[in-house]
Amino acid sequence: MRPKPLAGVKVLDLTRLLPGPVATLHLADLGADVVKIEDPAAGDYARDMGPGAEGGSSIFFRLVNRNKRGLRLDLKRPEGREVFLRLARDADIIVEGFRPGVVDKLGIGYEAVAAANPRIVYCAITGYGQTGPYRDWAGHDINYIGFAGVLDQIGSAGGPPVLPNFQIGDLLGGALMPLVGMLAALADARARGRGRYVDVAMTDAVFAHAIFPLVALLGQGRPAPRGADLLSGGVPCYGVYATADGRYMAVGALERKFWEKLCAVLGRPDLVPLHLATGDAGRRGREELARIFAGQSQSYWTEKFRAADCCVTPVLDLAEAMDNEQLRARGMVVEGDGLPQFAPPYRLSEYQFAIERPAPAPGEHSEQILAEAGYSPEDIARLRAQGVI
Repeated sequence: MRPKPLAGVKVLDLTRLLPGPVATLHLADLGADVVKIEDPAAGDYARDMGPGAEGGSSIFFRLVNRNKRGLRLDLKRPEGREVFLRLARDADIIVEGFRPGVVDKLGIGYEAVAAANPRIVYCAITGYGQTGPYRDWAGHDINYIGFAGVLDQIGSAGGPPVLPNFQIGDLLGGALMPLVGMLAALADARARGRGRYVDVAMTDAVFAHAIFPLVALLGQGRPAPRGADLLSGGVPCYGVYATADGRYMAVGALERKFWEKLCAVLGRPDLVPLHLATGDAGRRGREELARIFAGQSQSYWTEKFRAADCCVTPVLDLAEAMDNEQLRARGMVVEGDGLPQFAPPYRLSEYQFAIERPAPAPGEHSEQILAEAGYSPEDIARLRAQGVI
């Protein structure tokens, strides 16, 4: 069996909650040895959030921390700092999500680590980055997408911005973009023997991907009003339409060939000219399509369009998506740690994903990790007696 792509990569993970843990989840799934470091007190706050928290490891925590090992370490104490720096000497990547300056105050920042390990890739994930007037501000996903001009674009025409139950800033900005930076820096470090500091701001990442709002701004001199752009409900051929049973169909017939086929399925060739219509004509087209779809159930329209291949599909809830034939065929739902979980969303040749260990209990692998770093049983017992681990 060929080793996993990141086998042999050692990662020290200081992150909590969602963004950083999802980034390191991908590293762990790809074979990296990810050591999740939590303080001896509260640890990762995700442990106590939502269902299952009464057992000390919530469902949320278990879903984003599989395939990692756990170490409890008091970084506020000199002994804890020394343990961390000793572990960092043999690490490839360090990931942290504290506010700017915190790791430097603890004595474990990039400069301190790089002095002992020049190959280190040190990634800092924050809301606003290490520089700029907002660097020290607190924030959450809603704040990041708000500053990036993205929240303003989400919602229906004439209505307020709508909060997505999908953390765009946390996941695009705080999980996927750090992976790009870390893996690029890791490749460079392995080729040239010198690591890099990776500064990722979630606001930056969302802002840098607001492509269609920028197209509208540059082309028209202003952003499109909410709900009026090409992809937000401004044209008949791209939108969400309610069905008779209170469900919805997603219509994505952007290309004319798909729109013509949609009109043929509906028996309405007269709608073909309204494909990309805006203004009053676009409104009439959307209203007529809404009237048609409201006349039958979602299951009726799903079957009607199944063989048409014109980008008209049902809007599923998550329970239905978990049982969807396409996602099941792709192996996107796996069982592990007593839970159905999402598999990694990529396929690599000669790579077989597996949940090799459940999310760690607090400090579950402390002795093992420290022994690998050269600590004797007596050293480990002393650190535990002192409350350092």
